[in-house]
Amino acid sequence: MPIPDATSAEGFDSYIGGKRLAVSRGPAWRGIRASVYVAPPSGATRTPAVNEPLLQWTISGEVEVEEREDNGPWVRSLIEKNSLFLTSTSGPYECRWKTLSEEPFEYMMVLVRLPLLQRAFEEVFGADAPRAQLRDVSGFYDETLSALMVQLRNELKKRKASPLAVQGLAQVIAAHLAQNYAQVIEKPHNGSPSLPGYKLRQVTDWMAEHFVEDFNLDQLASRAGLSKFHFHRLFKSAVGVSPSSYHTNLRMDAARRLLRETKKSITDIAFEVGYSNSSYFAQVFRKEAGLSPSDYRRPK
Repeated sequence: MPIPDATSAEGFDSYIGGKRLAVSRGPAWRGIRASVYVAPPSGATRTPAVNEPLLQWTISGEVEVEEREDNGPWVRSLIEKNSLFLTSTSGPYECRWKTLSEEPFEYMMVLVRLPLLQRAFEEVFGADAPRAQLRDVSGFYDETLSALMVQLRNELKKRKASPLAVQGLAQVIAAHLAQNYAQVIEKPHNGSPSLPGYKLRQVTDWMAEHFVEDFNLDQLASRAGLSKFHFHRLFKSAVGVSPSSYHTNLRMDAARRLLRETKKSITDIAFEVGYSNSSYFAQVFRKEAGLSPSDYRRPK
């Protein structure tokens, strides 16, 4: 069956990798949806986007997980019991995993309904609530949130969940997410999710000062306060190219200037813009500029 780009909260379970062990049903679960899965030792899945923010909580197992969006680079995370993923993505993404222990990889997926989350945003941000958005965070730990997940799972195990307990848990989870993982964002003109302007400037200014250093996605994502996976997506949405391409462009801009303005050797220029191998530098330069460094330098 072809996998759509987007689906509903009710349809989302159909595209999750693994065997479903439990799923929320009945009026008690109006504000939140939960399901428990056990995954095979390894696998891959393409997950459609949903409007609701998605929480994934690891119940057991030690797993290597890789995720990507729009055929971007795979971003790897190591997860174990009580690790969490928070995703509020506007598009589908791919995920693949490999278990690293004999313990089964069991996890719970939780979708927070939008009306409940909006109420939490209004409580935390007031008039700015319409511009509030949850951050995307991968492989993190939060004792309070994990404790709430335990209680939610206990209700899921019951033959008939308590509406009062589930609704109370849903409200506390929504409030906790709004208080700790949300921020007011500047909406980009094209309507796509993007980095806030001030964060983008901080990151690009730092990249301009440190382009000679090896590209490090972890470091850039940390500066933006995002997971590698979601930093890559939001940076590309804001700038139009991936972070690694932007880094290469900075190096090539500097190389073109040095080739035109100085008489330094190509080997020295390669080293000065961050390449220890002049042959590899020439290969990258030709790909980006359409000419070899020596041809680019030659007067026309």
